[in-house]
Amino acid sequence: MDLGIKGKNALITGGTRGLGLASLKSLSNEGVNVAFCSRSDEGLNETSQILNKKNVKYIGIKHEIKNDIDSLNELVNNAEKNIGNIDILVNNVGGSLGSDSLLNDDIENYERVFNLNFWASLKLMKIVSKKMIDNKWGRIINISSIFGREYGGKSSSYMSSKASLIAATKHMAIETAKTGITVNSIAPGSIKHDGGSWEKFVENSPKEVVDDFISQNLPMGDFGKPEPVGEMVAFLSSIQAFTITGTCINIDAGQSSSLF
Repeated sequence: MDLGIKGKNALITGGTRGLGLASLKSLSNEGVNVAFCSRSDEGLNETSQILNKKNVKYIGIKHEIKNDIDSLNELVNNAEKNIGNIDILVNNVGGSLGSDSLLNDDIENYERVFNLNFWASLKLMKIVSKKMIDNKWGRIINISSIFGREYGGKSSSYMSSKASLIAATKHMAIETAKTGITVNSIAPGSIKHDGGSWEKFVENSPKEVVDDFISQNLPMGDFGKPEPVGEMVAFLSSIQAFTITGTCINIDAGQSSSLF
């Protein structure tokens, strides 16, 4: 299927490992030019080597995503200077930052988790949507979590921030529904990738603990992989997905318990 997005320009926060890297590969396979960021020179260099083999424009930017409007404007300006106006935004960066239960976690950590998972993504949505509206075309995909849709243990701030991201996605989708922009979120389950939290869980936990987690939580009998998320990002970015907006799509191999 030709997704019809060859020559479009995407900004992916993260983009050098895990779900961000999978999104970058899937979009660049469709001929999308990509700007991506990382805190690591090594990650930028390794990802650039992948993109060297593809016939797209790209720029890797050393940048730490944080809740700072000047910093986020700088990121977008740098991306646009190198690949052009942003047509596709993938808000991928996030994490639990060791969050705890609501009563045990302190407010400062709640704020740190929201800054990373919600506020930075919300501000980037607002920044890039201005030109998308002018151009009458745009795609915004926010990477949330199944634990933004249902109870997921003691990580209260993480769950709350991802739920907020899903809600903001819905609100913006309705606001922009007549402008040519679509806004959606993806809710991954437990996906294992190099350097990710689930890989660390597997490596640092006794085998019986890992086996018990899998048997109790993962109906397919194993952790998920990043590639289906990347392919969904590419499809939601496509011209074929023009009537898909305001939705949250689970990619969790049946892990979540919720019916809706």
